[in-house]
Amino acid sequence: MDKISALMDGELDERQSRQLFSRLKQDQELLQCWRTFHLIGDALRGERALSDDFDRRLGSRLLSEPTVLAPRRSTARHITAYALSAAASLSAVAWVGWVAFSGNPLVPQSPIAQAPSTPNTPRPVTSPPPTQMTSIPSDGRMNEYLIAHQEFSPSTAIQGVAPYIRGVSDTQMVTGRQ
Repeated sequence: MDKISALMDGELDERQSRQLFSRLKQDQELLQCWRTFHLIGDALRGERALSDDFDRRLGSRLLSEPTVLAPRRSTARHITAYALSAAASLSAVAWVGWVAFSGNPLVPQSPIAQAPSTPNTPRPVTSPPPTQMTSIPSDGRMNEYLIAHQEFSPSTAIQGVAPYIRGVSDTQMVTGRQ
């Protein structure tokens, strides 16, 4: 009886459940215990009890119903669905790549054509003036200002959390220092 209660509570594993169900099919006393436990559970939940011959009437009705044979599903439909979903995925990846790399100002653009230089003309070698990057310490007021006016930034077209994960720093170019 303890195993029937454990089965009803879902505490038995699959192997034990199969064994108990096979015993229920053979042992009428165990089957009556199963029915009694279910009747007690129905009464505790306040559910209405079915008539005694409900099982027999339902079984006879199910036997009298015609068997409907449905045609097999076409495998061509599955193949088409997988092919179309793969094509859609590839086109989405291509579109994202195109959008990401087409107008990115951070990617240096190489010149398409350059004027040919004459081989005998020496080019002057110039070096750029030395520059130094320095950080200006922030007391937090700049962050408050940027957060308050973030809705007017062109970067707010990005939806979700992305606009909020950017760090804020301030750098100033200083020329002529060594």
